[in-house]
Amino acid sequence: MTTPEDPGSSFALDAEVLDDHALSEADLADDGRLAAAIATAAGRALLELRQRFDGSDAKALKDAGDRLGHALITATLKAYRPNDAVLSEEGADDLARLEADRVWIVDPLDGTREFSEPPRDDWAIHVALWERGAGGADSVGELTAGAVALPAMDLTLATYDVPVLAPSRSGRPRFMVSRTRPAAEAEHVAQELGGELVPMGSAGAKAMAVLLGEGDAYVHSGGQYEWDSAAPVAVARAAGLHCSRIDGSPMVYNQANTLLPDLVICRPELAEGVLAALA
Repeated sequence: MTTPEDPGSSFALDAEVLDDHALSEADLADDGRLAAAIATAAGRALLELRQRFDGSDAKALKDAGDRLGHALITATLKAYRPNDAVLSEEGADDLARLEADRVWIVDPLDGTREFSEPPRDDWAIHVALWERGAGGADSVGELTAGAVALPAMDLTLATYDVPVLAPSRSGRPRFMVSRTRPAAEAEHVAQELGGELVPMGSAGAKAMAVLLGEGDAYVHSGGQYEWDSAAPVAVARAAGLHCSRIDGSPMVYNQANTLLPDLVICRPELAEGVLAALA
C-alpha cells in the first residue's frame, strides 16, 4: 500500500521545494510577493504529496497534507520573517501575537476533504499578513497582504498583483456554498434574489470563484476561523469585491478569540441586495 510520507521526512522540508519556485530578491523584499511565493510553493509540495497517494487511506493523506503545508509555510516564514508572529490552523496559538505588530494568518490546507479526493481542484492554500496600525485611525490593525493558491488549477491570486474582477455575468446570480453544509442564510438570500446555489469545497476556492466570475456571491455562516477567510478576504477586497460579516460589519483579525463564523464576499453591485436580504 502506498501512503503519504510523514512530513517530518526530508521530503517535507526539502529546500528544493522552495528553490524550485525561485524565491527572488523581489519576493523576499515584498510581503505580498512573499505571500504568493510561499502559497505557491506549498501548493506544489502538496500536489507532489497527493500524486504519491494511491487512494487507499484518505485520512492519512488529509493529515499528511495538513502537516506538510504547516511545516513548509512556518519554516519559510521563520527563515525570512523571523520577527513576525504566525497564526496557523495547524499550530498552537501563541497569544503573544496579540502584542505583535505583524502577524501572518495562514491555512496550510483549506479543503482537506477535496484535497483527498483527486482530481478535485477546489482546495487552497491561504497566506495573509495582518499589520498593526494599518486600516486607518479607527482600526487597531488590518490585512495588508495575502495570497490564495489553487494548486490543482496552477493558479495563485494575490494582493501584490491585483487580479482583475471578472465582468458581471448575465442570468441568475450564483451563490457559492459548502458542499456538505450550505448556510441557511445563503439559501434564503438566493431565494430572495432569484439565485441558485453552487456547492464547492474550500472557502478560498469559493471566494476566488466569485473573483473569477464563476459565481456572484459567497455567503457563509455557522463556523469559520480567522485562517479560513483572512487570505481570501485580502485578495477579494483588493480586487474590488465587497467583504463583510453577514450583518455588514467589518471582518476583524488578530483577535484573542479566532472564531470568525460568518462572512459575505460578493460583487459590489450585489452587496446592497444581499445585505438587505440578510437583515
